[in-house]
Amino acid sequence: MIKRFFKPQTSSGSTSSSPSLSSPSCPVINDNVNSTQPSDKDIILDSNLLKPDPGERKQISEFPPNLRDRVRRHYIQRGPCRPRNFIFPKTNFGGKLRHFNQEWFKTSYSGWLEYSIKEDAAFCLCCYLFKNEIGGYGKKVSDCFTKDGFRSWNKGIERLNAHVGEVNSAHNRCFKMMLDLSNQAQSILTSFDKQSEKTKSEYRVRLNASIDVARYLLKEGMPFQGHDERETSTRRGNFLDLLKWYADKKDDIKKVVLENAPKNDIMICP
Repeated sequence: MIKRFFKPQTSSGSTSSSPSLSSPSCPVINDNVNSTQPSDKDIILDSNLLKPDPGERKQISEFPPNLRDRVRRHYIQRGPCRPRNFIFPKTNFGGKLRHFNQEWFKTSYSGWLEYSIKEDAAFCLCCYLFKNEIGGYGKKVSDCFTKDGFRSWNKGIERLNAHVGEVNSAHNRCFKMMLDLSNQAQSILTSFDKQSEKTKSEYRVRLNASIDVARYLLKEGMPFQGHDERETSTRRGNFLDLLKWYADKKDDIKKVVLENAPKNDIMICP
């Protein structure tokens, strides 16, 4: 009687068209788990291009757009170039010898004023970093404090104050942008960026493995979840079973998925 409702299975195997995980028709999953395009963070900047002396630096606009913020962070972390124990050369102005006054480093200009030994000139760090980004209205930043350098020591305070300008001047907008970028070092995103290369590499392997398994199941129209996904279950569902099979085939994946993955980053809930 029971044969009227259930077809008996033969010992030669199942007639189901769904592939078995242990059969030769198991999915061939891409081997390029680690083949990701290098991100901007992975590109190594040539330190020889990041000159400390402002008179020797490339202009920010000469760097690729996707690397400019990294260059800016480099110079912000280093701070304005301020030579120590240096005898500043003197220049004749109307019969009087004048030179750069290092006391200016201790005034309200301290956050941005820097000096180039090569050019014997003063520069503005924040305007060098952001003069091409401020946009909007008002007077633009000239090349005097960003490219050519300022050398009129006989009019030092006067010209420095003129460069700073009013509250919403180009210089002050650049200075605010420099502070904003500097403060990003405290953000969650920057904290994530500071994770070790090993952690980020393991994350990519784990993510790509889960994506590969999910793609196969979607392509075959197979369900992801099982009725019992506990670790003690013998049939935890197609997603977990296929991911485990995948991990057993590749040691580099096995080391970072399922029970070997961080508990807050297992990636098994598609």
